[in-house]
Amino acid sequence: MAKKPETKEDPPQQSSFTMDSLRGKTPEQLKEIIDALDVHLKQLHQEEDGSLRSLDENEQKAFDAGMSIREEGMKMLEEHQRVALVFQKNPKAVEGIFNVIKGQVDDRDLDVRRMSNHEIHEAVSRKLESRAARRLRSDQIEQINDRMDAERGIGARILLTENDAYRSAWQKAVTQPQPLYTDEERDALLRFKDYERAGAESPTSAGGFGIPVFIDPHIILTAQGSGNPFLELARQVTVNTNVWKGVSSAGVTWAFQAEAAAATDNFPTLAQPTVTLYTARGFLPYSIEIGMDYPEFASEMSYLLAQGYSELLVDKFTRGAGTTEPNGILTQLSANTNVRVTVTTAGSLGAPDPYKVWAQVPQRFRNQPSTAWLMTVGTNNAIRQLGTSNVYHAFTVNLPENWADSLFGKRVYESPYMPDLTTWTTTPPGYAVVGDFSNYVIARNGGMNVELIPALFDVTNNRPTGQRGWFAYARIGGNSVNDLGFRLLVNS
Repeated sequence: MAKKPETKEDPPQQSSFTMDSLRGKTPEQLKEIIDALDVHLKQLHQEEDGSLRSLDENEQKAFDAGMSIREEGMKMLEEHQRVALVFQKNPKAVEGIFNVIKGQVDDRDLDVRRMSNHEIHEAVSRKLESRAARRLRSDQIEQINDRMDAERGIGARILLTENDAYRSAWQKAVTQPQPLYTDEERDALLRFKDYERAGAESPTSAGGFGIPVFIDPHIILTAQGSGNPFLELARQVTVNTNVWKGVSSAGVTWAFQAEAAAATDNFPTLAQPTVTLYTARGFLPYSIEIGMDYPEFASEMSYLLAQGYSELLVDKFTRGAGTTEPNGILTQLSANTNVRVTVTTAGSLGAPDPYKVWAQVPQRFRNQPSTAWLMTVGTNNAIRQLGTSNVYHAFTVNLPENWADSLFGKRVYESPYMPDLTTWTTTPPGYAVVGDFSNYVIARNGGMNVELIPALFDVTNNRPTGQRGWFAYARIGGNSVNDLGFRLLVNS
């Protein structure tokens, strides 16, 4: 029987489609629903001759509902198409990201070598919300996020090492001389090694195992948080060689010139500052009994490594010689007469001196986020005592305060390896550094690695002592790449 033609007296009935009709549909099925809705909405909206219909209240509701369903269907179809396009470019990475988002992380699906920075960041953000990261303080999570923004390798390392399989494999590797790995543990170690070999100048030694990031004192100082001012203020870069090479310039010089005159050559003079990497090492011997009886032994050992490693970095970034160790900021600035500012009265610190050295810092370096002061507690105490009954402007904080933590609106940090006031009668290299610490570059190659020494021997009779040892190492360097961004207060 032929279908009765639709007229004004016999309008089209309401569509049978609802929002639930769109759920779980393939792209092809969504297209069919949208096409059917288009036919139905056109019948509601127009007569056969193309003239517009006047809709009653029920018809208008049906039309609005149909439009809403169509719009939602189009959004879902566009999302399908967008994801399909990304899958074509990088199927393994996207699949891994979706697993992370759904809370079904299978790290074997994460090919970090092909993932974009954004994909890595999204995956790590999910990791930071997981149980594995709950023992981190908020400042440590913020530190990791900051590092990921600057260094792709940190995020990749988190994805490769912060999972149950790698952590259990690492625990075995650094506590058992002949560990028996499960298939998942072996695969996790191999994935990390493959990534490390792909990005390194030369492979890590065969026995080295990268510490999981959330307990790696090389990346996040679990012992002292942000207590190391250099790791908080300095520019940090990751390299896959033994030298970081940068480019610096004083800038382009502009000038006003006459009409139709030949332009001058304003190409700037370029320089190439470098930061050489050196190997920091730590060794922790322990008895076999401790290794067997100590709960969470590997994690506790990394805590001890963090304490010693942080202390070493503060020392060397302050006064390192720059030959077999990082070049300290004090070492570098002391050798540059252009950045030294002498105290007003030799042998003593006076109220004019903080003003004097601050005024010598170029304006463009005075107002940066990483502009700060560095000194010992002795120098800080001396500055706190500059305010007297007739020198009110030099007052900082009262005696109950722990530290004068701000000068000229900039944070003041402590390094116990800066010279103290007890040596002012001599000519030491300097007492306070102030400037933009982003001009001090810390370069590193990967994270910290640990090797297990399965048996230690007595040095006299060559017999085993019943001890094992952790041999930890990290490649890192530091140097000022622009001395003019700092000023150093000196005695003479």
